Amino acid sequence: MRAILCKELGPANTLVIDDIPSPEPGKGQVKVRVKAAGLNFPDTLIIEGKYQIKPELPFSPGGEMAGEVLAVGEGVQRFKPGQRVMGLTGYGAFAEEILVPENQLIPVPDGMNDHTAAAFSMVYGTSYHALKQRANIQPGETLLVLGASGGVGLAAVELGKAMGATVIACASSEEKLAVAKEAGADDLINYAEEDLKDALKQRYPKGVDVIYDPLGDKFTEAAIRNMAWNGRLLIVGFAAGDIPKIPANLALLKGCSIVGVFWGAFTQKEPQTNIQNIMELMQLFNQGKINPRISQVFKFEDYEQALAALTSRTAKGKVVLDVAGD
Repeated sequence: MRAILCKELGPANTLVIDDIPSPEPGKGQVKVRVKAAGLNFPDTLIIEGKYQIKPELPFSPGGEMAGEVLAVGEGVQRFKPGQRVMGLTGYGAFAEEILVPENQLIPVPDGMNDHTAAAFSMVYGTSYHALKQRANIQPGETLLVLGASGGVGLAAVELGKAMGATVIACASSEEKLAVAKEAGADDLINYAEEDLKDALKQRYPKGVDVIYDPLGDKFTEAAIRNMAWNGRLLIVGFAAGDIPKIPANLALLKGCSIVGVFWGAFTQKEPQTNIQNIMELMQLFNQGKINPRISQVFKFEDYEQALAALTSRTAKGKVVLDVAGD
């Protein structure tokens, strides 16, 4: 079978496509024929050795996929060959076949195609956990979403609206903000043309209740300076570059919380709560309240361009790799 392999740590142009043996499922494992893989910012980090997970070389990147069950290992009860599944892999999804632990797979609901299924789990799982468990967001509160046109940002916009919040979307171009508006954003801020701190101070003098921050860098401090009393800053990631050093006195003066969001660890440490979250997300999907916006679909051979769409921050929604080419 073919796989995109990282044989040495480095940027996307160091990856190669190679033939490797087809894997056989062990106890508790499911062998899946990968149809599509969703790309996420950690994929760009793991190949350079900059992510929390550091697989042994060589490995195939790709933390999210959708496909069809080919075989199951001993003890697997929830899945059978021929069943459509989606789920998280950590890494390994940029390959034609993959072994996945049974508890990391979800049946694909009727009416959801492979590209959508591959783009669903991580962005909605992360954003729902952030807003529900970490922020405990309430109807009527204001939610500020930084990087609102990216995968997790758009998911946060949709979920914030579904949970009854007033959503303020922030992005670096009018084109990106238009996508956020389509996703349900109530207000838009172009931080390439406006100073974020000044724009928030002028529009929201009482501050915002929840800040969803997948960017980091200079944006974090500008946002927290406009936090409302008892507000919550959700630290989701650092796609803009530097990990910010936030003045600790801001948390004191604002009476606010700075809360980490590590969904991958949450799924392992609180699996039952995560399963409940997924069930609720499926209900929202079936009700038409959430739906992944896929920015681009790339052929398997065009993985370098697909990853570049994330590192250049040009993607407006999710990027998907069409592995099977069906």
